[in-house]
Amino acid sequence: MTILDPAPPPPMRLRELVFGAACAAAIRAAARLGVADALGDTPMTAEDLAAAVETEPRTLRRLLRALSCQGVFKEEPDGTFAHTEMSRLLREDDPRSLRYIALWCTEPWTWDVWPRLDEAVRSGRNVFEDVYDREFFTYLNEDAPESAYVFNRAMTTSSEQSARDVAELLDLRGVTSVADIGGGQGHVLASLLEKHPGLDGVLFDLPAVVGNADPRLRDGGALASRVRIVPGDCREDLPVRADVYIIKNILEWDDDSTRRTLANIRKVARAGARVVVIENLVDDTPSMRFTTAMDLLLLLNVGGAKHTRQSMVDRLTGAGLVVGEIRPVNAYLHAFECTVPA
Repeated sequence: MTILDPAPPPPMRLRELVFGAACAAAIRAAARLGVADALGDTPMTAEDLAAAVETEPRTLRRLLRALSCQGVFKEEPDGTFAHTEMSRLLREDDPRSLRYIALWCTEPWTWDVWPRLDEAVRSGRNVFEDVYDREFFTYLNEDAPESAYVFNRAMTTSSEQSARDVAELLDLRGVTSVADIGGGQGHVLASLLEKHPGLDGVLFDLPAVVGNADPRLRDGGALASRVRIVPGDCREDLPVRADVYIIKNILEWDDDSTRRTLANIRKVARAGARVVVIENLVDDTPSMRFTTAMDLLLLLNVGGAKHTRQSMVDRLTGAGLVVGEIRPVNAYLHAFECTVPA
């Protein structure tokens, strides 16, 4: 049975932190092996779990013991292992599953760039292109199809889980059209259209992304008659007019890309249109540890950054938008309500 000190002294805590890679690797291994999927509601021995996931029992026990120390799985007094609330999140069938997000944050390329964080901090630019000699998304799409698949599944998971929260937050009374810019597969847009029967929508994203839009939005889907799917790059052009523009988790690139995107919205939107920007913040949020870690990963792979409340306001006002209310969407996201001035 694993016994943990709830408040380890600083030397012990620092030792734990420098082995953070071991913890991340253990979670990745459990996800890839499907341990959480194999473990049901009844505790199982390491031997039975090993047979289910086709591993060596002794090494699987070592993996489970390490994870139990972190609260991912629980070692019972009789030596069997049981689920915890966190380990259930590694199951693919859990409605709150974080399996693909756990895999995305530990993909093979991450182990190549994390050791170069000092270089990125010195230079203020990404190091991914130094390691792989190409831009990040080009690498994913051309050289790492498995990693691209994991990325798409992780983004889908994140969008699906936050879509309902966004739909609950936004007051769209009197609105007839909404455009989801960089909206991925359109989960947020679909949730809004389902909640507001009088609303029409536009899904705008890269061609390869919208080509795999939510089935509800595609031809024959329940919402298809109220949706236009428009392929394009919002950094280059944005031929979309709407009462409300939603921009969720895309203003994290380099500053030039963010500036160009906001300028394109400002150029096409009519006076009085609403622009709702939804982002993770690295301040004033319960998810600081996760968000600040993602902020560093963005620096490494695309030279981007998560925003503080003030840095987001600065970019929005710099684009000529009038910033109104700023509200939490959930524990991870904040919404910035903006309007286009006359």
